[in-house]
Amino acid sequence: MDPDLVVPPEPRNHPVSLESESSVSVESSPNQGPPMNIEAGRCPGCGSPVQPTARFCEACGSPLTPTEAAAEESAAELPIELATPAGGCPGVGHSDPAAGEPTLLLPRPCRSCGGVVGSDGYCQTCGTKAPSERDHYVERPASWVAACCDRGIRHYRNEDATAVAGSADPGRRAVLVVCDGVSSADESDVASLAAARTARDVLIGSRPAGLGVPESRAAAIEGVLVTAADRANEAVITSTSPDTPNPASCTLVAVVLEDDLCVFANVGDSRAYWITDPGGPEPVQLTTDDSVAQLRIASGVGKEEAEQGPQAHAILKWLGKDSTDHRPATGSVLLNGSGWVLVCSDGLWNYASEAAELQALVVQLSASAGSDPLALAEAMVGWACDQGGKDNISVALARRTVG
Repeated sequence: MDPDLVVPPEPRNHPVSLESESSVSVESSPNQGPPMNIEAGRCPGCGSPVQPTARFCEACGSPLTPTEAAAEESAAELPIELATPAGGCPGVGHSDPAAGEPTLLLPRPCRSCGGVVGSDGYCQTCGTKAPSERDHYVERPASWVAACCDRGIRHYRNEDATAVAGSADPGRRAVLVVCDGVSSADESDVASLAAARTARDVLIGSRPAGLGVPESRAAAIEGVLVTAADRANEAVITSTSPDTPNPASCTLVAVVLEDDLCVFANVGDSRAYWITDPGGPEPVQLTTDDSVAQLRIASGVGKEEAEQGPQAHAILKWLGKDSTDHRPATGSVLLNGSGWVLVCSDGLWNYASEAAELQALVVQLSASAGSDPLALAEAMVGWACDQGGKDNISVALARRTVG
């Protein structure tokens, strides 16, 4: 364990099964027909498992008619005693920056009868299950590193997970990990949390120096990131039911920041960005998605069209029992100037995919959040909820300041 790093105390877009990348038709036509009725928990178009509250199939993109109303469609439906972050996302936790850990509001009143919710999450009077503490939580291991993870508006549970660590000395070393559980797979919420924490622990437990030059140090850290993905994959498999026909899976994006060296890795479509301060170098997306949308972009389709098109969120690589290749793509960059290292799930970048768009968003939200990473992370999550909150949302940030 790296003694310099502080770790907070502990509080799936379905992958398409592909025999080979060549089997994907990047020009396939979207389903433009009327919404179809969900049949026995599966999409009538492709047969993938879907939730009864789903409005579209995350595997094939077909529009669906929900058989059940979403349990918590808006923050207005939640009792006022629950913490509601800026921007309107429902939540049951709030941050305690001094403690550097999630603080849960327990005991809390039952939304059905007003009784007390017990530690098991059920009302002690009427037995109703309360919203999960997992719906919204934050992490702040250091003054310059923070993360916020939220269920969003449309999904019935939070299948995203974050795990972060940071040195007390700003800018010295940070680890940022985000995993996005596949929503139509079993136990993906458990899998994503296990994967994120496992990857983080591997990364804080190893600090290779290489041969002392930046290129060698970056290559050595990339090797540790590959190991972290291996261990995270094992965690997904061992933390969930072994006999399910629909095994848990998740994406992974991880960043190790050491001074001006930023080393990153990803499996799936969660992303890392370098969001520079205005007036500095251009902001940049660091990772490249493993997705059908990215295949379409590579074939010449415009980025916006590809990311909004059919099967845009179908991923080609993931962590889990049924994955045939979970080795991450890795890379590194030397950071110039001041800015934010941003790691996020598609619940955020769905609404602002380009690095320049995210830079503009950071500038906008910093008017009130300032340079506090926790306030900014929560504001970004709130903003994504305001745009519709169609997916779970994870934002992890590390602030780099020069001069």
